[in-house]
Amino acid sequence: FTGGYAVHPLTGEKVPIWVGDYVLGSYGTGAVMAVPAHDERDFEFAAKYDLDVKWVVEPAKNKKGKRPELNTEEAFTNEGNNMNSGEFDGLTTAKAKKAITNKLNEIGKGGPKVTYKLRDWVFSRQRYWGEPIPIYFPVDFPEGVDPATVDPKEDGCEHEIRFDQPIPVDEADLPLELPVMTDFKPGDDPAGCLARAKDWRYFQKDGKWFARETNTMPQWAGSCWYYFRFLDPQNNDNAFSSKVDEEWMPVDLYVGGAEHAVLHLLYARFWHQVLYDLGYTKHPEPFQKLVHQGMILGTDGEKMSKSRGNVINPDDIVSGQGADALRLYEMFMGPLEAVKPWQTSQVAGVVRFQNKLYNVVKAAVSNENGDEMDEETTKILHKTMKKVTEDIESMSFNTAISALMVLTNHLGTLKGNVPKEAAEKLALMVSPIAPHIGEECWSMLGHDTSLAY
Repeated sequence: FTGGYAVHPLTGEKVPIWVGDYVLGSYGTGAVMAVPAHDERDFEFAAKYDLDVKWVVEPAKNKKGKRPELNTEEAFTNEGNNMNSGEFDGLTTAKAKKAITNKLNEIGKGGPKVTYKLRDWVFSRQRYWGEPIPIYFPVDFPEGVDPATVDPKEDGCEHEIRFDQPIPVDEADLPLELPVMTDFKPGDDPAGCLARAKDWRYFQKDGKWFARETNTMPQWAGSCWYYFRFLDPQNNDNAFSSKVDEEWMPVDLYVGGAEHAVLHLLYARFWHQVLYDLGYTKHPEPFQKLVHQGMILGTDGEKMSKSRGNVINPDDIVSGQGADALRLYEMFMGPLEAVKPWQTSQVAGVVRFQNKLYNVVKAAVSNENGDEMDEETTKILHKTMKKVTEDIESMSFNTAISALMVLTNHLGTLKGNVPKEAAEKLALMVSPIAPHIGEECWSMLGHDTSLAY
């Protein structure tokens, strides 16, 4: 107990000020209003030091209109209705928060405020691969030592790098390139492996010694704006031209996992906002639409991890059943956004579909009746074309594949009378999902060029 008191802004009551080691000094102002009755840590603190516990929230009434009894032996942390709160008695927790905030705003002692909490972004890595950070520092030597007579690159040369005096590399000297190194293992030096490249690290300028920063930038330095560079990769004068920015940006669709939302996507937007403010892009936002793809779990229903031994290597599927089978199965597992467990045994199902499709096209090639198509086949073909088109647009690949399976099964019942037109449309529709078999079937049907163009 500090011996001091704070005055409650609404009631005027004196509130004792305590110092508690469970309060995070880096969170907010470092000072919080403890509510022992409704916070577990505050309740434990109050019990230990025999502090008053004032109950200001009671359980809400149940469906039968009865209010459960308040248990004062532990903190009540659920939402409910205000009690012992004067004019705010009876209000639900949500309404009470708004009413109290508005009251504080009216009397000039508080008000609403939005606080954003971000994860710290450490923009440095102690590794070789990465963009060198274009900063260097002065090097000091013991008093009386002439810098012209010493070389900090030599072992035993006493010197101090003044990290408190960073100097940016002149723009004319950019880009700063990594030194050629044959050994870039991390080593024991916390400054990273670049600290061992002394000829690169230390240099003289105007008769003085300087030392380069040996940390490198993280992969975010490039991935935060890679979508711009992809548009103009051969441009040696600019990161990207205003012409490609105007013609191609912003990105129409971004597909990524939810785990990217608080790192890559967030910082890519920060980076984009800077480029926008500096006038490098005309577009205030980088991505027009975002789709979060679901995670594929191991066969045990858990997140794939080497420690669990449940990692599926896609190369094994490709070498055994082919890349098309892998693509078909991944997209047929369920909705794109859903979390789905991997089942290797089910890959055989899409392999059978591939074989059926191939045989259907093969039958169409040898069909002497050519393009004769009955009414039922025409209807199923057109329905499938509509369904697959809409599903691919909405990224509902599992239902698109299902529709293709239905069409393939129907064409298989026609035996040797598979219309060539239907087979061509089938090859075209399957190609975005299984491009290899799509191209193979297209070639079997007599086309000399790729169906992709």
